[in-house]
Amino acid sequence: MPQANQIEINPFQQKTEAVAALQAEGITVEAWAPFAEGKNDIFHNPVLSKIGAKYGKSVAQVITRWLVERDIVVLAKSTKPDRMAENLNVFDFALSNEDKAEIAKLDSMFAAIVNHDTVDNLKRISAWKMGV
Repeated sequence: MPQANQIEINPFQQKTEAVAALQAEGITVEAWAPFAEGKNDIFHNPVLSKIGAKYGKSVAQVITRWLVERDIVVLAKSTKPDRMAENLNVFDFALSNEDKAEIAKLDSMFAAIVNHDTVDNLKRISAWKMGV
């Protein structure tokens, strides 16, 4: 049985059912691309910005906290020390149920980066990685 599964999870691709199924089996879920690689102007999203302003936090901190509260490991990439520190500074607030409900409305149910859910897409990804 796998111990962890790294899948794309962000406010636009929440994978609620998949996360619940994996966690029910005791599999740790890791969020790949938690900030959707900046797509869909995520760092200026009005819902996430409003929630951040409420707590004095950035959009990245809101997303990170949302994932932590879902018991999902966050893989937040940054090469900047100030952003690394910011990404860790998420344990002094908690999202309200209303905040979580607003974030849930952002789920498009489509991958922001790569759709791994079809065999054809997996074949294309494999061919690309192998240089075919």
